[in-house]
Amino acid sequence: MVTAGDFRKGLTVEMDGSVYIIVDFQHVKPGKGAAFVRTKIKNIMSGAVLERTFNPTEKFQNAIIENREMQYLYNDGELYYFMDTENFEQLPLSKESVEDAISFIKENMNVTIRFFKGNPFAVLPPNFVELEVTATEPGVRGDTANAGTKPATVETGFTLQVPLFINNGDRIRIDTRTGEYMERA
Repeated sequence: MVTAGDFRKGLTVEMDGSVYIIVDFQHVKPGKGAAFVRTKIKNIMSGAVLERTFNPTEKFQNAIIENREMQYLYNDGELYYFMDTENFEQLPLSKESVEDAISFIKENMNVTIRFFKGNPFAVLPPNFVELEVTATEPGVRGDTANAGTKPATVETGFTLQVPLFINNGDRIRIDTRTGEYMERA
C-alpha cells in the first residue's frame, strides 16, 4: 500500500479498478485548510491523462508492472511483431500499443515491453538510438535565421530538427524520451 503523500513520478497504483502511472505531482499546503496532493495521472491501458487531487492519507494498492526485454521483428501492415529474447515466443501488438515508440525502432532492435497482469500496455525504446538520415536539405552556410537547424527524416520515418552540418547518409544519435538530436554517431 502507498499513501498519496508518498506519490512520486513514475509510480504505478491501482485506483477505481484501473492502473495509473503518476506523471506529475505537487504537495500543496495552503495557508487555510488541510494539505492535499495535486497530481496528473495517466491510465496505462487507455492512455487517458487526468488531473486529480488527493488527501495525503488516502491509500492505494501498488500496481506490479513487469518489464520484458523483447526484439522487434517486423510489421505486417496491421500488427507489429516482437519476440521474447528468453523463450522466443512472438507477441503481436496493434499500432495503438506501439505508436509512441515505433518512430525510434527498426527491425531486430531490442526494446522493453511493459506488462500488467500479463497484458502488454507500453513499448519503450532504448533511451538513445542511432539512426541514419535519409532525407534532409543541404545546409547553407550563413543561414542562421532559424537558429542553425533544419528538418531531417531518419530511416524510420521520424522527422526532427538537426544542425546544418548533418547530411543524407549520416548516422545520428537521438534521445527517444524527447525526440531531439543529440550528436553525430
